[in-house]
Amino acid sequence: MDIPGVRPSRPSELVRVQDRLSFVYVERATIGRDDSAITATDDAGVIHIPAASLGALLLGPGTRVTHQAMLLLADSGSTAVWVGERGVRYYAHGRPLGRTTRLLDAQARAVTNTRSRVAVARAMYEMRFPDDDVSECSMQQLRGREGARVRGLYRTHSDRTGVEWNRRDYKPDDFASSDVINQALSAAHSCLYGIVHSVVVALGCSPGLGFVHTGHDRSFVYDIADLYKADITIPVAFDVAETIEREGLPEDDVGGITRRAVRDAVKSGAILTRCVRDIHTLLLPGDDRGDAREDYADVIELWDDRQGNVVGGTNFAPEDMEPPW
Repeated sequence: MDIPGVRPSRPSELVRVQDRLSFVYVERATIGRDDSAITATDDAGVIHIPAASLGALLLGPGTRVTHQAMLLLADSGSTAVWVGERGVRYYAHGRPLGRTTRLLDAQARAVTNTRSRVAVARAMYEMRFPDDDVSECSMQQLRGREGARVRGLYRTHSDRTGVEWNRRDYKPDDFASSDVINQALSAAHSCLYGIVHSVVVALGCSPGLGFVHTGHDRSFVYDIADLYKADITIPVAFDVAETIEREGLPEDDVGGITRRAVRDAVKSGAILTRCVRDIHTLLLPGDDRGDAREDYADVIELWDDRQGNVVGGTNFAPEDMEPPW
């Protein structure tokens, strides 16, 4: 008897993570489906979004989504992320694209061993600041160096744009209480978190098993996102703050202006390729297969304490073995 419904796509049939659009943010609209496209409908009309090439669909306030739309997103390996006002809060996400636990197993091994965990943290720092030798640094020393570097970045972009900078100051529960530059930084970082989150879960990694950050269900997302703030979100936020000040734009739309600026900064899709490559490099050092197809294969195995993994879907009882009851 055939299983009812349309056959789900095989992972090998789907577009790879790094070949997709980074993210699309939608609010106050109804998300539906039209053949193989996701539709966003509001008072202005209908927009079609190709699901197969979408990395993450960020669903903001006022959105409604149909069952068929979610089915298409899941079947396409796209990640639906429910976010709050201005995209600065994360609530939930959909099913990942990855089907095997190759990267997740490597992540769990590395994060549960002190030596390998410190090694990954050092590798993350070196990805951001390759001119600094931290091969002998402790975690405390890494935090100190990272703080000094980021403080210097803020000063550099403040001088470049003329935007006044005092310190990073924001309240998670009160977005509007911060000044324009801090609002722009919060909004830009939130967009980046959504992009990185989509890659982390698409590859089958755990968002909560962080190496530098810990204790939060998005710790690894924050770890990976930190790799790109210096190149993407920090300069974008200062550019937005400078534009708002120079052109006298309304300060109550900092979040929207910043989201569009981040979208333009990452629209080439290079951030997805870079994110996939960096995660592979961090979790599987020395493995040059990169975005290996085996990460997207449907593999179910059984663990064995002596033989290693054995194939699943097999009855291992000898033919002459009787039940013990």
